[in-house]
Amino acid sequence: MKIAMCASEMVPFAKTGGLADVAGALPFALESLGHEVIVILPGYRCIRQAKLKLHQAKEGISYVVIGNNIRVYFIENDAYFDRENLYGDKTGDYKDNLKRFSFYSKKSLELLSEINFKPDIIHVHDWQACLVPVYLKTLYKDKPFYRSIRTVLTVHNIGYQGLFLKEEFPTLELDWSLFNMETLEYYDKINVLKGGMVFSDVINTVSRTYSKEIQTKEFGYGLEGVLRKREDSLFGIINGLDYSIWNPETDKFISQNYSTQTIKDKYKNKENLQAICKLPTEKEIPLLGIVSRLAEQKGFDILCEALPAICKMDMQMVILGTGDAKYHALLEEAVKKYPKKISLNLKFDDALAHKIYAGSDIFLMPSKYEPCGLGQMISLRYGTIPLVFKTGGLADTVDEKNGFVFDRYAQEDLTATIVKALKAFKGRKKWTELIEKAMQCNFSWRESARQYTRLYEQARAM
Repeated sequence: MKIAMCASEMVPFAKTGGLADVAGALPFALESLGHEVIVILPGYRCIRQAKLKLHQAKEGISYVVIGNNIRVYFIENDAYFDRENLYGDKTGDYKDNLKRFSFYSKKSLELLSEINFKPDIIHVHDWQACLVPVYLKTLYKDKPFYRSIRTVLTVHNIGYQGLFLKEEFPTLELDWSLFNMETLEYYDKINVLKGGMVFSDVINTVSRTYSKEIQTKEFGYGLEGVLRKREDSLFGIINGLDYSIWNPETDKFISQNYSTQTIKDKYKNKENLQAICKLPTEKEIPLLGIVSRLAEQKGFDILCEALPAICKMDMQMVILGTGDAKYHALLEEAVKKYPKKISLNLKFDDALAHKIYAGSDIFLMPSKYEPCGLGQMISLRYGTIPLVFKTGGLADTVDEKNGFVFDRYAQEDLTATIVKALKAFKGRKKWTELIEKAMQCNFSWRESARQYTRLYEQARAM
């Protein structure tokens, strides 16, 4: 199959979040299954500064080759993309984002014709690329080259929708008849994500449970009605994990490599983590790890409420991340009260993150909502047992066979589940068996790519 992927960010070229990781990994996995893949990105300043060996496809279009033969094309326009950041600055989103990404979307479609790459599927990601399916079925629908091309939209987080003032609609060069409640209009504003949902052949999101959750008022962010109408074309595929990076057998950041055959070596990482974090180096005390953005969405409201009760338990906790000042202050206060219980690291530290995944016994991830989540998949690979709230991708990857789950979002339920996990930790033989099961879980990108292939086939059949 021929696949063109349109995304606003992709590692290693440009990144602000998890979308970049998906766009960076999925093309390789698809290529390994025999598909012909190209990727189209905006040509940001950071790409030019990276000193890549860029080839010139034509004026305003450059590319690099990755993998065996994946071409990554960059749509250049200094007025739109020669900026310090991808989407905005400290004052907020760039005011001309609608112009920037409508330009990117049109140029992406034109590029396909110019390089004579007629894809079976255009796979677009999030609102920044959502105008591609809109334009394909409106401005370009009568052009022979574009007939029979199908589109798949992946929604990574429905909270980001691309909302713009009605007065900007002429920027899109679309007929005003499309500004209505069935297509692009949303409470008298333009909603680009909604347009993508309406015009794409297939919609998917990054876990099966999240695909159901976003059809409800609680999680749909106002678009649940649109999604319920598209229910038959809405799917969920969990993101994969790059096991070349997250592998305790080869991880260079951890003090002792280990596998399912050498689980005892995992505890050397625990001792190392305790020493680094200035916690008592006691093997028998269960160590809880957190690597997260410190925000309400990630469960820090109920975690902070539960901390006094948790800190009375026989346990230690290592927290790594930054986020809302409110939670910085609450956690710093907790450290003052319980210095031998909590190690707080308010920073981004990749090496320490690896050490936490390897050295902790239990990985806390009580997110209020989590479209997919990678932390729980990483912790499973390292035999660090996840404890999660039953939502989104957490519900799809963690159950009683490989972790601990609570299904009512309340500090009492979180506390009770931690008590349950700490009790289980004392049963050494069963705990070791649990570690083995966790480490055998497989969330490789190859498996996700197979599911995407089936999704593409469904789109082609429409």
